[in-house]
Amino acid sequence: MKLKYPSARRDETVIEECHGVKVADPFRWMEDPDAEETKAFVDAQNAISRPFIDSCPSRGNLHSRLTKLWDFPKYTCPYKRGNRYHFSMNTGLQNQSVLYIQDTLESEPRVFLDPNLLSDDGTVALSTSKFTKNGEKFAYGLSHSGSDWNTVHFKNVETGKDYPEKLEKVKYSSLAWSPDNEGIFYGCYPDQHGRFDGCETEGSINHKLYYHKIGTPQTEDILVVEFPENPLWRIGAELSDCQRYLIVTTMKDCRDNMVFICDLEALPGGQITGKLPLIQIVNELDSDYDYVTNEGRNFIFHTNKGAQNYHLVKINIDDYSQDKWETLVPEHEKDVLSWSVSVAHDKLVLCYIHDVKSVLQLHDLKSGAHLKTFPLEVGSVVGFSGQKDQTEIFYQFTSFLTPGIIYHVDLTLPTIEPKVFRDIKVENFDLNQFETTQVFYPSKDGTKVPMFIVHKKDMVKDGKNPCLVYGYGGFNISLQPTFSVTRLIFIRHLGGILAIPNIRGGGEYGEKWHNGGRLLNKQNSFDDMAAAAEYLIEQKYTCQGKLAIQGGSNGGMTVGACSNQRPDLFGAVICQAGVMDLLRFHKFTIGYCWVSDYGSPEEKEHFINLKGISPLHNIKVPERNDVQYPAILVFTADHDDRVVPLHSLKYIAELQHTVGTSDKQTNPLLIYVDTKSGHGHGKPTAKVIDECADILSFLVKTLDLTYID
Repeated sequence: MKLKYPSARRDETVIEECHGVKVADPFRWMEDPDAEETKAFVDAQNAISRPFIDSCPSRGNLHSRLTKLWDFPKYTCPYKRGNRYHFSMNTGLQNQSVLYIQDTLESEPRVFLDPNLLSDDGTVALSTSKFTKNGEKFAYGLSHSGSDWNTVHFKNVETGKDYPEKLEKVKYSSLAWSPDNEGIFYGCYPDQHGRFDGCETEGSINHKLYYHKIGTPQTEDILVVEFPENPLWRIGAELSDCQRYLIVTTMKDCRDNMVFICDLEALPGGQITGKLPLIQIVNELDSDYDYVTNEGRNFIFHTNKGAQNYHLVKINIDDYSQDKWETLVPEHEKDVLSWSVSVAHDKLVLCYIHDVKSVLQLHDLKSGAHLKTFPLEVGSVVGFSGQKDQTEIFYQFTSFLTPGIIYHVDLTLPTIEPKVFRDIKVENFDLNQFETTQVFYPSKDGTKVPMFIVHKKDMVKDGKNPCLVYGYGGFNISLQPTFSVTRLIFIRHLGGILAIPNIRGGGEYGEKWHNGGRLLNKQNSFDDMAAAAEYLIEQKYTCQGKLAIQGGSNGGMTVGACSNQRPDLFGAVICQAGVMDLLRFHKFTIGYCWVSDYGSPEEKEHFINLKGISPLHNIKVPERNDVQYPAILVFTADHDDRVVPLHSLKYIAELQHTVGTSDKQTNPLLIYVDTKSGHGHGKPTAKVIDECADILSFLVKTLDLTYID
């Protein structure tokens, strides 16, 4: 049945000339989230999307099954600070995970911090935290309704009582305790005025690094690092393993950072009284650098400087010219060095990505030599804990069919072998009925793209199976195997197939793969996504009418662009918090950072490219009479200050106006706007289950699926 969409006022007078090109923006008024007209538009859209989703006859079964299967304990790796261990655990359906404390690995855990007690609806989340080296104090940031803004609090670990002060206007901040465990370095935006609750659209500038001494008000905090000549830089800080140096990093976009070192022992009287003296050892924004450890004045960094797949380099901070850098662990010709951690005084743990699967290794710190490869199945290392002064490590493995296994390794034993510390199980669900395969399919330009396919073992390739294709393809982020109850319900109870193509723009094969889908190569991401769908249809896994694509954030932009370019290829599209206006994304909150992947609309070359792929600016009725847009469901949230809701609002308004009024468009074009939610981080379990039930219900209705008990 063809839906009647809410009418939205079009202001035809809003036309900007950019690089000699006139660009209409008739729904620009939606960029004001506080305007009554915008609020009315949101209410009108929810008034048609909510009943459509709720009318799915299987929604009750889906929500019930999701709730039941979600109800299994979820753990993080234990980590030791001082004489105590800590870990997070969710009993199953708790809105937020709870932080526990225990004296030994065998002793009874005690609740240390329960975020569920901080709000009635679970919308207050623990977003960042840091224990002191001696484990006696705890700093923790709380986020409200999914916003990127944090309020930092402090707790005495022994008594469990909070210190009186709190830190406001904290955003994009690391937390680094001082060597004496009495103060913390943190980043904030002290100049932010007006709203800063997650509903604003204004960007934040002049990030500054402060030092806060416990027991004092924030007004007495000491400004230690700022870069007023670079107002868009974000500043991070961490303390070296030896507790002597503060490593300060600056970053403007979503890649590349500079590195500064401060010798805290060289401060007059050893006291922090003002701006810190910094040694700048990396002075160009052209590569990524992550501190690993240091041996005296020799610092080890994980970097892609001169190594597209990353390597470890040693830099002496007394003579840090680049020609003096030494390679400790060279770049692998194919595998990507994802991260490295110093452990057990003289060893390193390295995690590689090999054909989208994790490889975990132990290396010698002094020589970089490989000592051992830990046994892993096909999947991902999603958690790790270990420190240079500790001789044990924990790591957590997961896959499409493994909820989670936490391993413990004692590095003092003659034979180093991981032992299962905790095996996470989903009750009353047979995971042996599924299987995972990996294929490499050709994209439009012949590039071979890896893709995981998960399905029931008795699946028949008859071209009639529902198929859900999830893609991202951006910001050097790799989509490795992870466990998802929702996806398994789609496979088990809706007879579906899950496909995860690792499209270009991601980091699965290092900077080469990233660069292959960024800036002027961004079209490759969409071509890879379309080629995945074509492969699945050609190989008889599915057909166009049963194939859905899904993506969030950058992935939301990906599926939006794909539905514009190939509406003939998909039956349904799930677009979650997508970046849809590629000509104005840089004007809102943190959007300016994304020019590293998308290019700047202020530059003509990138403007022309972006105008040709922007989901908002390329909506048109398909020329063929037998082709309409796939069914589309857009999600956004009122407190999303990462990808602000205006992207989704303007997109759906234009989609409904241009395509929804066409006589041949019978597939629904809908948006649902959630309240007290953000971009996704910290979302309460109840809200997550509701959204997953909405997605599955939409697919049931639009792909004509049947719920199977």
